[in-house]
Amino acid sequence: MIAVLSPAKTLDYETALPPVTPTQPRFADEATTLAHAAAHLTQKRLSELMHISPALAKLNADRFGDFDTLPERPALFAFAGDVYTGLDAKTLDEAAVDYAQDHLRMLSGLYGLLRPLDAMRPYRLEMGTRWAPRQKKLTDWWRDRIAKLLAEDVAAEGSGTILNLASQEYWAAADGKLPAGIRVVAFDFREGEAQKFVSVHAKKARGMAARWMLEHRIDDIEGMKGFDTDGYAYDAAASTDAQWRFVRR
Repeated sequence: MIAVLSPAKTLDYETALPPVTPTQPRFADEATTLAHAAAHLTQKRLSELMHISPALAKLNADRFGDFDTLPERPALFAFAGDVYTGLDAKTLDEAAVDYAQDHLRMLSGLYGLLRPLDAMRPYRLEMGTRWAPRQKKLTDWWRDRIAKLLAEDVAAEGSGTILNLASQEYWAAADGKLPAGIRVVAFDFREGEAQKFVSVHAKKARGMAARWMLEHRIDDIEGMKGFDTDGYAYDAAASTDAQWRFVRR
């Protein structure tokens, strides 16, 4: 089983790293192509495309302009934000990090598909961005390349199953493009007796579910029904074959 997460807007390039050996992103050339193309966008245009403040637009314009010289960091330890607060990668042991390299993937607007130890440069480019070189939107630029690489990883891993812990925006890069025969199960996290969806809690829960998988070395999707971190429990009555609901009461 391979679990798939969204990336995060918030990045951490300051915290001390554990002793890991970075790997090369499989779409490094594509990332460079996109960054160099984005370097030609004005700060005003970046602000409009990304719905960000002028200060953030300047930060990201500078990042694209200096992309080739920016520091690199393994993706697992570079992404911060709610999902990665739940994952809490810095406290994973070495065996769990090794397991993650084979069983966890992060979708990315710039890098396409990242393994945990793939070295990435700081950036912001969301998959839903309505811009790309010679295309109207980023998902059109990526076409089926992300889905093909993800399918190759699933084939190499051997289970034929993807645990989708990504947002709809990022899963759109693979949705409907995977080969027949790959099973995809998405998790839906809810709160209380009314089973309300609370975005910030759901994001953190996605990271916690990924961590639980890594810590317990879960390679069969059925084993994930035991996920119980922070009081979550599988709700069979509210689940379907393709979407499992976990409720924290």
